[in-house]
Amino acid sequence: MTTHPQNPQPNRQTLYVAIALMLGIAVGELLNLTLGSAGTSNPALNQIVEVFSILTDIFLRLVKMIIAPLVFSTLVVGMAKMGDIQTVGRIGVKALLWFFSASLFSLLLGMLLVNVFEPGSALHIALPAIGTETGLPQVKPTLSSFVAHIFPKSIVEAMSSNEILQIVVFALFFGIACASLGELARPTVKLLDSLSHIMLKVTGYVMHYAPVAVFSAIASVIAQHGIGVLLTYGKFIGEFYLGLLLLCSLLGCVSLLFLGRRVVSLLRHIREPMLLAFGTASSESAYPKLLQQLERFGCDEKVCGLVLPLGYSFNLDGSMMYMTFAVLFIAQAYGIDMPLTDQLIMLLVLLFTSKGVAGVPRASLIVIAGTLSMFHIPEAGLLLLLGIDQILDMGRSATNVFGNSIAAALVSKWEKALR
Repeated sequence: MTTHPQNPQPNRQTLYVAIALMLGIAVGELLNLTLGSAGTSNPALNQIVEVFSILTDIFLRLVKMIIAPLVFSTLVVGMAKMGDIQTVGRIGVKALLWFFSASLFSLLLGMLLVNVFEPGSALHIALPAIGTETGLPQVKPTLSSFVAHIFPKSIVEAMSSNEILQIVVFALFFGIACASLGELARPTVKLLDSLSHIMLKVTGYVMHYAPVAVFSAIASVIAQHGIGVLLTYGKFIGEFYLGLLLLCSLLGCVSLLFLGRRVVSLLRHIREPMLLAFGTASSESAYPKLLQQLERFGCDEKVCGLVLPLGYSFNLDGSMMYMTFAVLFIAQAYGIDMPLTDQLIMLLVLLFTSKGVAGVPRASLIVIAGTLSMFHIPEAGLLLLLGIDQILDMGRSATNVFGNSIAAALVSKWEKALR
């Protein structure tokens, strides 16, 4: 794939998304003040929120439409250009070692901060009764579900359900086969290279709609809950966002050791994908744009093609921190004291079970529910978080994008492939 030239368009697009974010907060609060007094039962407010949800859903659907062909084509072309399985293995091992280290660090930092701040102890609202239904699907993370989410039984099914990890596995086999066949596979590789360019062009078209999606998503949340929800859960939300900021700063410092001043350029390139993930509360929505921007920054296309899809399954740093925060927050709210040994076991459980529900809607909450029951903490405590989950999801989605950007840049640097 050829390098994408720099142009001023991304700067304007970032500005539009930022303006949409601010407008969404203002309009959402205005709707909450005028129509939200009767609570969520107000039919007029419900209809407006439904329209906003549809506008956001259109964007998310368009992005999901792009992801499967983009991941498959970029990864196969990358594998074919690498030419041998040793290079693929070396890049994969470096990426997974970084993912494992960053995930464990995120969990440990989250555990440390929630023990220092104790946000659950400061929550002065009525707790949900033990045994209350959370309304979440009962999907318990198991070894069999973990394996099922890695190995595809049908590539068509994997693509239709956007199972990124399964697409990666098939693309690896397909790409290595193309590399081993050499000249015979060249027409297929050329076709897929052309497809990846087409999908990136489609990404450009879809991104014109991004400000509308960001505006709708944030306006919907604020209209339903109002900025007042920040006061009730202010301490918890503030401490969680402080944790995310600290995590990003520390990951940035590590990357500074290897990338030097280029970290500033990396941040400039990924600010739009991060804003997009923040506004829509979906790291997936930023994937196509992130791939484009990382290549513009100078990351090797072959490295990005492998590291990013793997990162979206194994390197969700913001989600990792959220899981630790949530479990210990609920334990504190119910006055349950978790010894340090239990907390460390919990970290290991979260580290591995979070990989077993890839592609499941609200996966973080499902993993948290399974962890709560394992340590005999009331699952009903999740109801404390459901109202603000979207607000928290915005921060963790942006952090996930940041973490995967750092991973792609570092692995490119370690492979001596950073332009």
